[in-house]
Amino acid sequence: MNSTDILSARKKVRWHILPYLFIIYFVAFLDRSSITYASIGGMDQSLGLTATTYGFIAGIFFIGYFVFGVPGNMILEKVGARKWIGLILVLWGAVTLLTAFVHSAVELTTLRFFLGVFEAALFPGMTLIITYWVRSADRAGAVALFMIAPPLANSFGAPLATWIITHIHMALDLAGWRWLFLIVGIPAVLLGFFTFWYLADNPNKASWLTQDEKKALNEELAFDAKLTEDNKVQGAPFKEAFTNGRVWKMTFINVFYVVGLYGLTFWLPQMIGELSSKFSTMTIGWLTAAPYLLGAIALVLNSRHSDSTHERIWHTACGAFLGGIGFIGAALTGHMPWVAMGFLCLAAIGIYAWSGPYWAITTMMDPRIAAIGLGIVNALGNLGGFVGPYAVGWLKDSTGSQITAMIFLATSLILAGLIVLSLRRGNDPVKKVEQQEL
Repeated sequence: MNSTDILSARKKVRWHILPYLFIIYFVAFLDRSSITYASIGGMDQSLGLTATTYGFIAGIFFIGYFVFGVPGNMILEKVGARKWIGLILVLWGAVTLLTAFVHSAVELTTLRFFLGVFEAALFPGMTLIITYWVRSADRAGAVALFMIAPPLANSFGAPLATWIITHIHMALDLAGWRWLFLIVGIPAVLLGFFTFWYLADNPNKASWLTQDEKKALNEELAFDAKLTEDNKVQGAPFKEAFTNGRVWKMTFINVFYVVGLYGLTFWLPQMIGELSSKFSTMTIGWLTAAPYLLGAIALVLNSRHSDSTHERIWHTACGAFLGGIGFIGAALTGHMPWVAMGFLCLAAIGIYAWSGPYWAITTMMDPRIAAIGLGIVNALGNLGGFVGPYAVGWLKDSTGSQITAMIFLATSLILAGLIVLSLRRGNDPVKKVEQQEL
């Protein structure tokens, strides 16, 4: 294997494949979170939505995500990642476009459910593409690139969305919030068709690699696959994974965390808007960007520090605790808008700082049950994405204030952090691995 060819091939992969996958994930989160900004831009009034109804509709996405997760992955394995990613991009983009023309809560609920259905296999598809192009030793860094897409999508999307709502309002007799769904849906459809042409399932089909680079990359990936196969541990039966205490600990951790994550994602603009009646829609958009941008920075810095110190537990738990403190602080200082805004920034910093170390812990489970165990953690954990937004809306309608809702989100995050700390007890695999690394 020529070292010059393999280094050149890796560089081209970094510039041709990874940025494009980041763009896809970025667009996915723009479409997923656009309902948040439509809510403050007149959608709720147009469709007669209460806070509870809005929270239910925002969260129903994750019911579709849960229901179609396994079938979507089965189709993905059969047709290939490139074709499937291209197709679901077109489908969820079409759903977003159709959302611009809804006239009832039932129609909006149905489309949000199908948005979750079509996005369900996206992340598995992208990770599968990574295995086609990147050796196992470099895959963690490649996947980490996707983790910053959600906060960055919300950071850049918030002012963009509120600008669309306020500046294109009633153009062609369409309300600004309807234009928002039209404008964010178009990139997904276009990317879908572009994906069929741009992405290649393996190096042999890449026109941007030379023959020598293709050969070197294929040899490296084949050697890496052989090592992986030689070291593979035979999987355990489903029953063993399902009854494993660690799997359920990680599942409950994920549920409580995701409640806080999507409670923030689908309600942050409304939380900021209630801090002061002087905040215009455009101002809310710019203020919403700040917590997410700080969260993206915290994600990168905390992940790097966790890697450099070989410590996972406290890097994860402290993220959850910071998120909880941020929500509690914002709830108690709502009469001081800028102080409360600072606490909301702290909540976002903690929530996003969590991601890297948490997934590092999750992958430390017994290799024999990892495949089934991670499936349980992901599938059930994402149901927290329904509970969080819905509970916030219900509590807001029930109490007439967002204070109780913020305390609820804080409690959920703190519970997640406490369960993470419990992983240090006894002969837990995390502790063993950390000691071996040190």
